[in-house]
Amino acid sequence: MSETRSQAPLIDAESVTEEAVAAQEFAPPAAAARRMRAHPLLVLLGIVLASLNMRAALAGVSPLLGEIGDHFHLAATASSLVTTIPLVFMGLGSILAPKLARRWGTEAVLCGALVLLCGGILLRIAPPVVALFVGCALVGTAIALLNVLMPGLIKRDFPERAAGMTALYSTAMILGATVSAASAVPLEDALGGWQGSLASWAVLAAVAAAVWAPQAVLARSAAREAAAGAPGAVAAPRAAEDGPKLTRTPLAWQITLFMGSQSLVAYVVIAWLPTIFTDHGMSKAQAGLVFAFSTLVQAVGSFVVPMLAGRMRSQRALAVTVVTLMAAGVAGLLVAPVGGAWLWATLLGVGQGGALGLALTMMVLRTRDAHTAARLSGMAQTWGYLLAAVGPFALGAVHQATGGWTVPIVVLLVVCAGLLGLGLGAGRDRKI
Repeated sequence: MSETRSQAPLIDAESVTEEAVAAQEFAPPAAAARRMRAHPLLVLLGIVLASLNMRAALAGVSPLLGEIGDHFHLAATASSLVTTIPLVFMGLGSILAPKLARRWGTEAVLCGALVLLCGGILLRIAPPVVALFVGCALVGTAIALLNVLMPGLIKRDFPERAAGMTALYSTAMILGATVSAASAVPLEDALGGWQGSLASWAVLAAVAAAVWAPQAVLARSAAREAAAGAPGAVAAPRAAEDGPKLTRTPLAWQITLFMGSQSLVAYVVIAWLPTIFTDHGMSKAQAGLVFAFSTLVQAVGSFVVPMLAGRMRSQRALAVTVVTLMAAGVAGLLVAPVGGAWLWATLLGVGQGGALGLALTMMVLRTRDAHTAARLSGMAQTWGYLLAAVGPFALGAVHQATGGWTVPIVVLLVVCAGLLGLGLGAGRDRKI
């Protein structure tokens, strides 16, 4: 299927046939659907809890990185792997998500991902240092599964409210990260060390898994009923493996690179923004406070932008707006990094949250069915997070080579310029 401009008022026979096939292939069997609709709050609660877990286990690590390195006697480069390994596996693990969902069902894989996340969080505090790195890999893989499956789930179960549900889960994801980062040190003090602080987030993952478990059981039971030809059950044909050839579709690559570029800027900011402030004379405590504020205000962009995007045929204007806000915040670090710190933090936060929300929303709006949305999400997040993993190291290397922050910040502005072009392409009123 090639890129086509969407025509909302006009529906031809071919599009009706495609939508009917998609509905058969990716909707749950009728018996399960009736039972699942009886518990809408459980589904909604499951989405919110899974979203809170998507960043919490990562955001709480950065404030404790020094203590973790000291405990395991790690050099600075080895310590950085604690934040880099999850990011790499967030990219690599995204490849598996659509295949696992086709084999076991979305609900079962979501539940399994949360169990895996719980295990990975606990493994990170085990005595041998190898357990720390293996745990990081498991955490990244689990988050990858959650990242990839959520857009397809929303496309399938909330087709008329996709933008609003995307706003809800992206905002919950950012709030989880904000609370985790802000509470890392207080939890360390209250629980007697960094191990207790990190392990505490396994409780949230376990609660989310418990909420998804009934949905996983219902979905598997319905699949067995359909396979056995039970009365009232509608057989769900196995999703086609081929579908649209995403790697040959320019629109898919524009969304993928938009996701990757905004993630690159985001993880560079996570890694280096406090250091930029302290290198220019700000105290460490104030730099941490400004950084936490920047993370918090991302919730504004992540909630508002998807809601607006769902009401527009084209999202190009939104892409220009969020990228301009990001670029203004980055440019401000060149002009007055300390004097204007709160302003730059606000612009960066709202722009970053909006860019993330827009990237996630376009995975839903630019596709025709849940299966394609899940595949596009897998492609965008596989390549996107692998691209993002390069950012902190590359900018750190440029900083070390030049002895200052001017050139690295200019490089970020170049990335923002590329992001603007990608947003203009991905925001067009077209579907894959």
